[in-house]
Amino acid sequence: MDLPEDSVGAFTIRRARGGGEGPLAGLDWAVKDLFDVAGDTTGFGSPDWRRTHAPAVATAPVVQTLLAAGARLVGRTKTVELAFGLTGENPWDGTPLNPRTPDRFPGGSSCGSAAATAARLVDFALGSDTGGSVRIPASYCGLYGLRPTHGAISLAGACPLAPSFDTPGWFTREAALLERIGDVLLPGSNAPATGPLLRVEEAWLGAHPSVAAALAPALERLAPAFGRALGISVLPEGLTATYEAFRALQAEEAWTSLGGWVSAVQPRLSPAVAGRLAAARDIPAEAVRNGTALRRRLQTRLRPLLAGGAVLAFPTSPCPAPLLSAPEETQQQIREATLGVTAIAGLCGLPEVTLPAGTVAGAPVGLSLVGGVGSDRALLTLAKRVAGVLALP
Repeated sequence: MDLPEDSVGAFTIRRARGGGEGPLAGLDWAVKDLFDVAGDTTGFGSPDWRRTHAPAVATAPVVQTLLAAGARLVGRTKTVELAFGLTGENPWDGTPLNPRTPDRFPGGSSCGSAAATAARLVDFALGSDTGGSVRIPASYCGLYGLRPTHGAISLAGACPLAPSFDTPGWFTREAALLERIGDVLLPGSNAPATGPLLRVEEAWLGAHPSVAAALAPALERLAPAFGRALGISVLPEGLTATYEAFRALQAEEAWTSLGGWVSAVQPRLSPAVAGRLAAARDIPAEAVRNGTALRRRLQTRLRPLLAGGAVLAFPTSPCPAPLLSAPEETQQQIREATLGVTAIAGLCGLPEVTLPAGTVAGAPVGLSLVGGVGSDRALLTLAKRVAGVLALP
């Protein structure tokens, strides 16, 4: 088995399977350790989850589709425990190294998939995205990443966190490969994503000035090909409100998904995840009602806006990856600010692609493009065109 050394601690299992003829023949890939692969026990980032679950009897459909397309699966990658975190930290399996900036977190929860791709251990990797778990590691590690339209790709055979937000997603180092994988996984659709580009003012103003300064030139360079980006305000409630709405709705669903197992097993949990689960258990009904109301308003506002092909553009994350030495208070502040931005697409079920369009003090930062419902294929084609204009891989 000619597998390269796991130089960044990305994997939980190294084992090659598949590989043959098909549109993805010749490519190596890895899968986040929350998707079932027949014969393996899905770990979900938790030793007690692994201990209390039997080996999978079937392979998740999204995994099987990639195998049938000829790509060789070479291992399972680490995730934040129970996929409930954004930094990529896992005290049980170990935190993968960020290959681009080793003194910073890799991002989560799809930390191993991002690290393996950025370290060139695989050509692409499958992850999942609930509140940013593909988009944020892609931004932190200098990769392309896609969160598809919610429900576009089956999540059967995947461990749930918050089902009305959960999606699969994938990482690549090149825009063309991101689209090529989409050709295999995504359903056909005529939904457009041709522009104009709409600059979401709340997200740009909410980003750290260094991030906005790093990404603004990229947006300006797109003007000759796509027209000047139009500034637009879509969140009069503010990013704090989108964070609170997402937090409440995710919490209710997370406890519904995991609460029975947590109560029965009393698993070992890191302090951070234990705190999130305790908050999820006790989330006030009023917070859930308020979150549901904001979600409906935002969907009513954004889905028609983007239905004709318009595309939102904004920094994927308001800041680069936090330093490994960042205090807990700083990490929490970054988490809240980040989730307020990632919730734009998440609350509306919209597809979002992030491109490695800038750096801040050597740390990558991503530029996000968000299209209308079902515009995933067109959005990937647009991302490839944008990458060409910006001279990105």
